[in-house]
Amino acid sequence: MTRQETTPPRIPTARAHPLDPPPELSEMRGRCPVAPLTYADGHEGWIVTSHQLARQVLSDSRFSSNPRLRHSAVHDVLGDGQPPEEDVPGMFVGMDPPEHTKYRRLLTGELSTRRMREMEPKIAAVAHELIDRMQADGADTADLVSGFAMPLPSRVICDLLGIQYADWQDIQPVSEKMLRIDSSAEEVKDCYRIIFEFLANVVALKQKEPGDDLLSGLVQSAELSEVELASVAFQLFTAGHETTANMFSLGTYTLLTHPEQLAALRADAGLMNSAIEELLRYLTVIQFGISRGAAEDVELGGRTVRAGQTVTVSLPAANRDPERFTEPDRFDLTRVPSGNLAFGFGVHQCVAQQLARAELRIGFQVLLDRLPGLRLTVPADQVRMRDGAIVYGCQELPVAW
Repeated sequence: MTRQETTPPRIPTARAHPLDPPPELSEMRGRCPVAPLTYADGHEGWIVTSHQLARQVLSDSRFSSNPRLRHSAVHDVLGDGQPPEEDVPGMFVGMDPPEHTKYRRLLTGELSTRRMREMEPKIAAVAHELIDRMQADGADTADLVSGFAMPLPSRVICDLLGIQYADWQDIQPVSEKMLRIDSSAEEVKDCYRIIFEFLANVVALKQKEPGDDLLSGLVQSAELSEVELASVAFQLFTAGHETTANMFSLGTYTLLTHPEQLAALRADAGLMNSAIEELLRYLTVIQFGISRGAAEDVELGGRTVRAGQTVTVSLPAANRDPERFTEPDRFDLTRVPSGNLAFGFGVHQCVAQQLARAELRIGFQVLLDRLPGLRLTVPADQVRMRDGAIVYGCQELPVAW
């Protein structure tokens, strides 16, 4: 057999429909939920497409988050949250317990239920302010991405971390470029350096003039070095605004293209919590999944994953698994929430997921209350999507009300 015939396929990325994962993922799950995969650098590992096995990988300590054991399925250096440089102090996304536990404990304390409750009025106030701006001078059209979806979570996370929003606006294009799979390896590294230096300067300011924000709290705890503090800020910010911003844009697109579901949500505000969980499941904006490296040989779904091999967990495929979700390709706001993996699973499950849920719940409620006639101004198939980004969403969302 030729080399071409024996080389496993690359991860599928082409969508047949903007709201559905690549159809090959479902085909893979039907044939074998643990399938061989070729990575961007030529590494040969595995892709997991079932909900049960995804949970198993993400909760099994034999599968490591150490970047030295992980390869990227889509880019030479751009991983799933891990910056291109290895062994950066404080980058807990690439750590295993017990090292990871230290950072998780600190952040859990700072992201307490009390702090989340205290932030809810701020989230609502920002949402209303953004709608006011969209409606200024009698306007009745806007790009919802730039007018609402991106600035709402960006301003909230800036407020949480104590970052000046105006400063971050200057660097936002760098963050977006860093997360695109068509950026070169050197471009990704340069973007990371720019963002990290920006956040290191914010940390230095907090050390001199602490405030009532999360970064100041971490500074005053005196448990982390300057580099660790910048690393924590990097992870919270890049994850904390990109994912939620794209959930707003793509979630609004989904509601506007499912008018019966939108009508049901408008008629019954009590559906909002289940609607958020269904949007998280149905859309799964971390579109290429997350990876783990096998620290030893592991039997997984009838396959043997060898030590040193990477396993990519396809979150979109797991969240559309018919063994876990009835009619998984149907968008249904009345579906009883049942363990979607949009925020991951196990010890690395998103530490700020409750903040994200609060932003989505409050933001969508304000959006629907303030803009009762919200509609697309272009045909649905003409809305440009972020196909080449690690976090999937709408590039623009032209709307009217």
